[in-house]
Amino acid sequence: MELYYSFSALIVLASIFAYLNYRFLKLPSTIGIMVIAIVVSIILVSFGETFLPRTFWHLHDLMSGIDFTEVLMGAMLNFLLFAGGIHINIDDLKEQFRPVVIFSTAGVVISTFVVGFGMFYLLPFLGINLPFIYCLLFGALISPTDPVAVLSILKQANVSKSLETKVAGESLFNDGMAVVIFSVVLQLAIGKEVDLGLESIGLLLLKEAGGGLLLGIVLGWVTSRLMREVDDYIISVLVTLSVVMGGYLIARQMHISGPLTMVAAGLFMGNFNVRFKMKSITQDYLIKFWELIDEILNAVLFLFIGFELLMIKDLKHFIVPGLVAIVIVLLARVISIWGPTKLMKTTFSPQTVKVLVWGGIRGGVSIALAMSIPKSEYSEIILSITYCVVVFSIIVQGLTIAKVANPNKIAKEEQELGNITSDESR
Repeated sequence: MELYYSFSALIVLASIFAYLNYRFLKLPSTIGIMVIAIVVSIILVSFGETFLPRTFWHLHDLMSGIDFTEVLMGAMLNFLLFAGGIHINIDDLKEQFRPVVIFSTAGVVISTFVVGFGMFYLLPFLGINLPFIYCLLFGALISPTDPVAVLSILKQANVSKSLETKVAGESLFNDGMAVVIFSVVLQLAIGKEVDLGLESIGLLLLKEAGGGLLLGIVLGWVTSRLMREVDDYIISVLVTLSVVMGGYLIARQMHISGPLTMVAAGLFMGNFNVRFKMKSITQDYLIKFWELIDEILNAVLFLFIGFELLMIKDLKHFIVPGLVAIVIVLLARVISIWGPTKLMKTTFSPQTVKVLVWGGIRGGVSIALAMSIPKSEYSEIILSITYCVVVFSIIVQGLTIAKVANPNKIAKEEQELGNITSDESR
């Protein structure tokens, strides 16, 4: 019953904050909820124990009683990734296959090492001596863009379909690579022996990412065939729910990537089902059901992120290191995007690169990974810095991405590049 009470309280708070945001702040819903939660958290941290002790400790106990890592990585993320995958057009993804794969693999590796080295050499100037392995650990958890934050915020930005597919596709698929790197570095950080051979890490990645994608395709194919035989909206909703909940349990037992399983299953089902004539009422219910699930869980997740401030002790001591980390992470993002674009046959306009860099938004996944680090003298530092980067990323980058993504300027630059390319080919 404690879980029920906790979730009930979060839903009530999310609905209140969503209403306040809609009436007064008028920000994108998820960002508005998080901003209000952060403001409430700051007020409670500053004055709560003196003026509102019961409210402060109720909220503190609520947040401390919930395993954020398990709730996000083991439950919410699966629903959100499936909901994101089911709305992506596979043909659009095929057109952007090369950049999506390179950004979600090589880009994550490049960013991890750039962030690791940057933090290792700059933090000592602030009086913080973080061992290199923990700097690299921070690089691994902060490098993947958060699919939930990206997909939620991209809805508000008027970007072209190809650019949206690049950004969304990268965020959906880079979790597999990031989790493998994070797992390897974490084992090294806590003193366990790890085989760092290329073959060993390659096999781990193949099992984690490849196994997850394969399982998702199998689940998507089987359940899509079932839905084709029974064109009923209630059964269709139940079947998709069983894919998400049952698929995660299977992935967990097989020790493969649950998030990638959900992405693959969502992509397959979302694109397979349009190939047969589904009753309009069935399709309408299915789409609206997953849109509703997406919106509700997004609201709760961003509320979570805002209230995580209550769990961080002495955050003010890490504001300056957090600002330094923000600069390093943005620089790493520039290098991890700009570098690979120079090696691809496809030509990227400067404006497209700018959107890809600024659209690399971090979110709950980074916080969840930071909270999964075993307690040590460095875990609090990493969590605090991660929180600063995530809050900046969601609020600043999230609110300005629509202005950065100028569709007319992108179209003009791409047309000029196309004319130059055609002239050179002659």
